[in-house]
Amino acid sequence: MAETLTAPRPAGAATVPMLEVKNLEAWYGESHVLHGVGLEVRQGEVVTLLGRNGAGKTSTLRAIMGLTGRRAGSIRFEGKEMVGLRPDLIARAGIAYCPEERGIFASLDVTENLMLPPVIAPGGLSVEEIYTLFPNLKERARSQGTKLSGGEQQMLAIGRILRTGARLLLLDEPSEGLAPVIVQQIGAMIRQIKQKGFTVLLVEQNFRFAQTVADRHYVMEHGKVVDMVANEDLAASMDRLHEYLGV
Repeated sequence: MAETLTAPRPAGAATVPMLEVKNLEAWYGESHVLHGVGLEVRQGEVVTLLGRNGAGKTSTLRAIMGLTGRRAGSIRFEGKEMVGLRPDLIARAGIAYCPEERGIFASLDVTENLMLPPVIAPGGLSVEEIYTLFPNLKERARSQGTKLSGGEQQMLAIGRILRTGARLLLLDEPSEGLAPVIVQQIGAMIRQIKQKGFTVLLVEQNFRFAQTVADRHYVMEHGKVVDMVANEDLAASMDRLHEYLGV
């Protein structure tokens, strides 16, 4: 069984993680893609999953949401077991997923896209608060999804889940394919929503971006977690991270 890699808890920190994944196995049909994944995310943290293509990072997010097909092991969110629940019930429990493909509805304008998901709990951001985070979206409020740039679509996809009241956000490659100035905006947004009390599990290929936003980093290889590095320990861990990631 894979060991869940954890960091020392600061004094006064909650003893029960917001998300605790143990011995997670997942399959797409007959393809066995996760092999005993173990990780935890505490309330208010930003935690990244790092690894090369095919390491199992996106599959881990999809498995947490119940989107991989068969799962085994344990996924506990706020102390409640999620394995065995349907994806819609997982979402209503307070976990939101922003996939790499973004899922923008092309025929709807920006405001309509933002208003589409149901509010599942208090604590989400209002449309005006989202527009404050992403001024680009306010300027494009009546533009259809097809007319948005890639960066604007990413902002909209993240903004849409911020409105729902979900407490844990799963973000898959939010910086992928974006211009550096937009990546900086996405990073600033992640730091702001952390300050507002949101918790984030982030899949990233861009290690330099990840280190500007995260508290801790889990490294994945071959469908399992093989290492965990606290952000403050990055300088001392660069040699092994280069070996893992090939960067």
